Amino acid sequence: MGEFTLKPSISFVVPVFDEAPTLEPLFAQIQDVMQPLKRGNFEVIFIDDGSRDDSWQKISELVRRFPSRVRAARLRRNFGKAQALSVGFHLAVGEVIITMDADLQDDPREIPQFLAKLDEGFDLVSGWKYERHDPLSKTIPSKLFNQVARWLSGIPLHDFNCGYKAYRQDVLKAIRVYGELHRYIPILADHEGFRIAEIKVHHNPRTFGKSKYGWKRYVRGFLDLLTVTATTRYLQRPGHLFGGIGVTFGLIGFSILTYLTIVWFMGHRIGTRPLLAFGIMLSIIAVQFISLGLIAELLVRNADARLEKSLIVEKTGW
Repeated sequence: MGEFTLKPSISFVVPVFDEAPTLEPLFAQIQDVMQPLKRGNFEVIFIDDGSRDDSWQKISELVRRFPSRVRAARLRRNFGKAQALSVGFHLAVGEVIITMDADLQDDPREIPQFLAKLDEGFDLVSGWKYERHDPLSKTIPSKLFNQVARWLSGIPLHDFNCGYKAYRQDVLKAIRVYGELHRYIPILADHEGFRIAEIKVHHNPRTFGKSKYGWKRYVRGFLDLLTVTATTRYLQRPGHLFGGIGVTFGLIGFSILTYLTIVWFMGHRIGTRPLLAFGIMLSIIAVQFISLGLIAELLVRNADARLEKSLIVEKTGW
């Protein structure tokens, strides 16, 4: 793979899936931007996520030509972007890690802007594709998805889906990326107490290949958003999450049953109405969610008590 004479201070992690035509131009653009910055040595790590074209051959050629700049890893099959990024994070040695897509839609000329924002004291800088060059079939679902993510997470980012990000190494040591969680790294980092910023980035139109994402991406992403929300925002207060859902169902069920009770007193039969079964079902679900929330609260409180005791290594004056 080539020996690095100096430890890279900046690592670029680039997941690759069938992007053979863009790899050499991308590396050339990164190199053109980085050389005048004089920010120390840098490395570009390409992670071939099971490409079916000749991407690996192109990457191997770059490694041969630039042994002090390019490293690569090839996965057995297409595991997904999150897993490819996780492998890249494990291999990266730079104190700063920048992730970008391999399709040339992320503009390397934005790199100085990311580094400048990190220099201001932030731990994670996320890109915001302010003017996207994608079809409406991608932009509209993305905007809706980002609005829901902002609402559930409480983090005011405009573009959770943007893969163009810069991190300090400490951020990636503190979190684990799997499934579709790569887009939620800012939420996970915020939960760990890291400082997060967002900058507008130029988004180039796609000139090679086609998008690898479909509607299934948003379904999986939404499910992972619920997971991240539950394990961060409500980790220490699960009763609020499950209890809130239970109370909502309970209010709807109570309203339905109250209405049917009034109708019954007015002399109408309600025993055969589907609405009666629906109201009873919602009431039962409400009790189950509230009970689950109470049990979760008991478990969390007990775990917190044990954790606080385990943190103490020495006491005096007690």
